[in-house]
Amino acid sequence: MINEGNIIKIAGPVIIADGMRGSQMYEMVRVGDSKLIGEIIELEGDTATIQVYEETAGLKPGEKVESTGGPLSVELGPGIIGSIFDGIQRPLEVIKDLTGDFIERGVDVPSLNRDKKWTFNPSANVGSTVKGGDVIGEVQETSAVLQKILIPPNFEGKIISIVSSGEYTVTDDIAEIETADGIKKLQMLQKWPVRKGRPYVEKLDPDIPLISGQRTQDTFFPVAKGGTAAIPGPFGSGKTVTQQQLAKWADADIIVYVGCGERGNEMTEVLIEFPELEDPKSGNPLMDRTVLIANTSNMPVAAREACVYTGITIAEYFRDQGYDVALMADSTSRWAEAMREISGRLEEMPGEEGYPAYLASRLAQFYERAGRVTTLGSNPKTSSVSVVGAVSPPGGDLSEPVTQNTLRISKVFWALDASLADKRHFPSIDWLQSYSLYVDSVQGWWEENAGSDWRATRDEAMILLQKESELQEIVQLVGPDALPDSEQVTLETTRMIREDFLQQNAYDSVDTYCSPSKQYEMLKTIVSFQKEAEAALERGAESKAIIALPIKEEIGRMKYVAEDVFPEKIKEIQEEIVKQCGEV
Repeated sequence: MINEGNIIKIAGPVIIADGMRGSQMYEMVRVGDSKLIGEIIELEGDTATIQVYEETAGLKPGEKVESTGGPLSVELGPGIIGSIFDGIQRPLEVIKDLTGDFIERGVDVPSLNRDKKWTFNPSANVGSTVKGGDVIGEVQETSAVLQKILIPPNFEGKIISIVSSGEYTVTDDIAEIETADGIKKLQMLQKWPVRKGRPYVEKLDPDIPLISGQRTQDTFFPVAKGGTAAIPGPFGSGKTVTQQQLAKWADADIIVYVGCGERGNEMTEVLIEFPELEDPKSGNPLMDRTVLIANTSNMPVAAREACVYTGITIAEYFRDQGYDVALMADSTSRWAEAMREISGRLEEMPGEEGYPAYLASRLAQFYERAGRVTTLGSNPKTSSVSVVGAVSPPGGDLSEPVTQNTLRISKVFWALDASLADKRHFPSIDWLQSYSLYVDSVQGWWEENAGSDWRATRDEAMILLQKESELQEIVQLVGPDALPDSEQVTLETTRMIREDFLQQNAYDSVDTYCSPSKQYEMLKTIVSFQKEAEAALERGAESKAIIALPIKEEIGRMKYVAEDVFPEKIKEIQEEIVKQCGEV
């Protein structure tokens, strides 16, 4: 049912219209003579409160508001990969060609190109019974992504006709399905409401790690496929670079990068750099398996509130096709600030620091859509959506509401430390504040694929780092020479863990990515140095002689050894450690 009302009040991006009886919550509307896009967020009698996703300057009371009959939805189908959208899935590159460098208000451009033809290859036959999640055909969208055309969820019937292989637009009819409600026509283009999670059969245990090739994240604080991680950190601590490294190297098939309320110059950098990045897996452009959603801090605040939902819905669509998807949200703090501004316009009771009382539940709704699942369909697949959200606490204060509520939901906490960044220690993840609740879950995978004593080696290194923190207080008071020999050796070992293992050079062709087996062998080598050194001390060796051993130089250079020659080189280093510690 299409309703038409009139504007009676305007408060920034929030407007109130009367004559809207019969409308639904979260229904999309067109506002004013400029046909601005909006969404109903409150209904009382025949009065609707609407948040507008565009600049409302120039609107005046009395202008018309038209409902569209459906909720805010995204278009799903061939043409998503490699695109750059705004927060409500408008294609920015197409809009630029239409309106120039600035987005004009009320511009109405379809999210997916209606004219481009895609080569569709059917995989289902006439007479087959199909249900939601079944694949009826495929489109090679890019060199990296074979998009599967799915039967929509909550849909069942018999195929009575399907097109042959050929070129079709996303709006061409490709199949007819006889359902209980009559004959339905299917296109490659489908729509899905952004605030509603796409259904699946079962959520599985997160017991497979999302390998990123970053030693700190993979070995010490792993995130599982289908898991959630938070990266809080102050300005300049490396949140964006950390997320870009994950986007480039994580063993996910599809990357969805949501720039939510970031500074324009920072987002510009992402938009310029991403198309230039090479996918290390295939050698093709990384954009061949990436979707970018850009909503900068100077764009309308309401669209920022919607952009994370747009991103997660696109991620779920590719998950349903059997792909592992990694979603990077940078940053959820800006999303929360958008909620706070809209809540203030609605005159709602503020919570802590002015954020709305429903901040925690909204964050939970978003993060809970991550997961490793069994998909719908006759041939269910196992796939995942992993969510990594950056948090930008003002002044680096991790006790503020967005950070604290995110920590209650996410299972991995990568705390970025500005003091480490100032020392040029990257990634600047504080190993004493950070944690992962997936260590037990992924232990089996690591012990099977890297080494049977992976957990013991990791835990031993963590204990050494914690011990170093305690010793540093003494060192600052009386100097390192006042420590017993065993503790001087411990300080040297932890220095090696910090500088030779935790530090990683994103710009070095070898060190930018470290395989799981290499990570395990590197850490095991440093821990074995500690054990051999302790044995040497028991035999009467001096700590100064151990600290001066030449093998330490080889240990320091091992992260720059190429993967193909690493097994042979690390064996030599391990043998040399035993030899030199035995001779000291």
